This record gives sequence, C-alpha cells and structure tokens, in this order.
Amino acid sequence: MNKRNSEKSVSRSGDKLRLQIRDMVMVSLCSAIIAVSAQITIPTTVPFTLQTLAVFLAGGVLGMKKGTISVLIYVLLGAAGLPVFAGFKSGVISIIGPTGGYIIGFIATAAIVGFFRDRFGSKLWISMISMAIGLLVCYSFGTIWFTVVYNSTEGGIDLVKVLQLCVLPFLLADAVKIVIAAIISNRINAIVKH
Repeated sequence: MNKRNSEKSVSRSGDKLRLQIRDMVMVSLCSAIIAVSAQITIPTTVPFTLQTLAVFLAGGVLGMKKGTISVLIYVLLGAAGLPVFAGFKSGVISIIGPTGGYIIGFIATAAIVGFFRDRFGSKLWISMISMAIGLLVCYSFGTIWFTVVYNSTEGGIDLVKVLQLCVLPFLLADAVKIVIAAIISNRINAIVKH
C-alpha cells in the first residue's frame, strides 16, 4: 500500500514538473514569436507589424496568466535593450516615446483575450469578440499615450489627427489579424490540453 502511494506521488510530481516545463516553454515561445512578428513590418507613424496577431495568439492559446506573462516578458526584454520592438528598436525610450502606449497596451490585450478564453472557452466567436475588445483597449491606451506624449514634446496635435495617423490605417489589417488569430488559437486549443 505504501509503495503504491509512493509511486502515485512520484508520478504526480513528474506530471506536475512536465506541465511546468511545458508552460515555461510555451510562454517563452510566445514571447519569441511576438519579437519575430515585430520585425515583419511596414514602416508608418505606428509601424504596421504582425505583433498584434502574436499577442492575440498568446492570450488565446495560453490564457490570461501565462499569455500576459509572455507579453510582459517581451516588453521587459525590449526595455532591457534587446532589439525586439518593431524595426529592431529597444530600450525604455521606445516605451516612453509616442508609440510606447501601444506596446504597453499589448499587455492588456493579452490579459483580456486570455481572460475570455479561461472564462468562456475558445469558441471562434468568443475569441473574435475578446480580440476585438483587447484591440480596442490597446488602441485606446496607445492613442491617449501618443496624444499626451506628442503634445508634451512637439505640441499641437488633436485626437482626430492621432486617430487618422495611428488607428484608422490599421483597422482593416487588424480585423484580418483577429480572424486569423482566432482560427489558429481555436485549432491549437482543440489539440493542446491545458
């Protein structure tokens, strides 16, 4: 009896360790995917990249806690000087600069998408709604940040102009990214047990 209990305990410990290792690998992998996606870019005022797609996937596949951690790791790596932001930029200046609010907004986006996945499952329509809400929060945070920072350094830009520069050109592409990310995360969640 004691031997059987001991074997079950060892087996449970081994399973727990495997899950912890898998989680660390998945979180690290998502951080790396976000970094790589940031380099697939078309330069504009706010660079057009695949970052948001990767952030959606982090939250949609990993859930709230691990998805948010993966994005936070990405942001911290960039702040520490690794060239992981769009255009191989890095450093705290990228975060406190005019477009830094969108980078910080990625953390909230992953948290929102992950919360919906954890709470309501990973059905396609739930994923799309959560990603749209996450993107709206990211846009809101980034746009307000851009307006405040730009006006404090350059002066003379209003909200309408910021929306024209930083949001409107990206709406269609981001809608496509939501559809793609929702489909991919839905398929991954159907295969991977959490």
